[in-house]
Order: sequence, then C-alpha cells, then structure tokens
Amino acid sequence: MGRYVIRRLLQMIPVFFGATLLIFLMVNVMGDPIAGLCGDRQCDPATAAQLKKEFGLDKPVWQQYLTYMGNLFTGDFGTAFNGQPVTELMADAFPVTIRLTIVAILFEIVIGITLGVITGLKRGHPVDTTVLLLTLVVLSVPIFVIGLLVQLLLGVKWGWIEPAVSPEAPFDELIVPGLVLASVSLAYVTRLTRTSIAENKRADYVRTAVAKGLPRRRVITRHLLRNSLIPVVTFIGADVGALMGGAIVTERIFNIHGVGYQLYQGIVRQNTQTVVGFVTVLVLVFLLANLLVDLLYAVLDPRIRYA
Repeated sequence: MGRYVIRRLLQMIPVFFGATLLIFLMVNVMGDPIAGLCGDRQCDPATAAQLKKEFGLDKPVWQQYLTYMGNLFTGDFGTAFNGQPVTELMADAFPVTIRLTIVAILFEIVIGITLGVITGLKRGHPVDTTVLLLTLVVLSVPIFVIGLLVQLLLGVKWGWIEPAVSPEAPFDELIVPGLVLASVSLAYVTRLTRTSIAENKRADYVRTAVAKGLPRRRVITRHLLRNSLIPVVTFIGADVGALMGGAIVTERIFNIHGVGYQLYQGIVRQNTQTVVGFVTVLVLVFLLANLLVDLLYAVLDPRIRYA
C-alpha cells in the first residue's frame, strides 16, 4: 500500500504542473487585465506600463508561470489587483464552500445511495418508476432554474428560509443551497447505485450468500452494497472538486461568498492572479480526492490489492 501511495503521489506531479500550466495559459489569453483596472477610460501608456511592471505582466508568459510556481511553494499565491493577497481571499472563501460541499456530499450519500439501493432491490416496482421519473426531471431542469424556484417558493412565498445566506454561512443556512447544489449529482448517484445494485444482486456471490442462510440485511450490506458502491464512490470522489469549483450558479443565487463567487468576480474583472490561485487549489483537491477514491477501493472490495 505504501509503495502504491508513493507511486501515485509521484504521478500527480506532472499532472499538477500540466494542469496549472494549461490554466495559466488560458487565463492569460482572456484579455488585457490592466484595461479592466482603468475602468471605462483607457489607461495612459505610463500608468499601464507601471501596473504591468508591478504585477509582473511585462514579462513573457513562461517567465510569469515560473515565477508563479516558485512563489507557490512558499505559500504565496500572488496579489489581486485590488492589493489584497489571494491567500486572504482563499481564507474567506474556501471555508464557506467547504461547508457547502460537505452538505451537498451528505445529501448525495444519504439520499442518493438510499434511493438507489431501494430502487435497485425493487426494480420494476412503482417506487422504482417514481424515483426514476423524479431523477429524470431533476436531470432535465437546469440547476439555476431549480435554485431560483426553491428560493422563490421556500424563501419568498412561504418564508421557510432566508432568501439569501448570511456572510458567516453557517451549516443550518446551507442546507437548502447544498440540496440545490447536489440535486443533479444526487440524481446521478441514485441512478448509478440502482443500476449497480440491480446488476450485482444476480451475481453468484450474492446467490451463494443467500444459499448459506445469511440474514438479508447482512447479504445487502456486507456483500451486495460494498461491491456495488465502487462506481458510486468513483463518481462522488470526482464530484467533490466539481462541486467546489462549479458552485458559481448556486452561490450567486443565494448570495454566498465562496469559491464560486470569487472565481466569478476574478473572471469578470480579468483578475488573473485570483483565478489561477483558486483553480490551483481546486486542481489539488481533484488529485487528492482521486487518490482517496483509489484507496477506498481496497476497503470496499477486499479482492483489490495494491502492490
């Protein structure tokens, strides 16, 4: 196991550098960030040259990237164009988005897997048909429509929740936004679990466990569910980074100042340091989540061994 982890960590190094280089190049071709600093009026050449020199934008892109990566290993993610260090923006944004992601993942695990197991065991029953129709509706409706409808009905019409989340964004205020954020992924988890359960319940090892007289609950939890969760865990692991980076719509609807909000502001204002810094952390989240998923395979299926 230790050798496998070391090998995977070494494999992450070129992936990390390649992903950050690609993001850095894409962000730097968005436009001229200095033009955005001057507002509607065009910067005079002297001011533009001074600003470019101050933020290191007067150097070639490859040199900017090497400088950025060199500073990165010292914990310096650069400075936003308003003079605020990117690490300060991260300190404010990431805790909020992490709490929102935790709520969303819990909804996926608890509701998605539960519904998937129920429908997989009762394939063809009315409950199976109902859940399939509901998940199809969720997958068909854009998430911004779901978010606006939930905010309108629960917040404005019925007054069950606050239409906007407070700046502190505690867990209790993130339950509804977390459900909205997880809605599409929850539908996928439900369908994926259902398909996997329905396929594996006809496997030989399940029939053998039943023939041995094992209790139904033990057959489902110890044999059927553990093997059926491997594709589900793969999806949820990859979805962690996607939820953190893809919460722009949900955070805008509920006025949550998290990672999605900061990325949106950085893109609109062409603040390259902010965008690159936040995306760099999200790349690390993706890599670590995929490593954790690979290690969970051996826990779910004892037949899997790492050399």
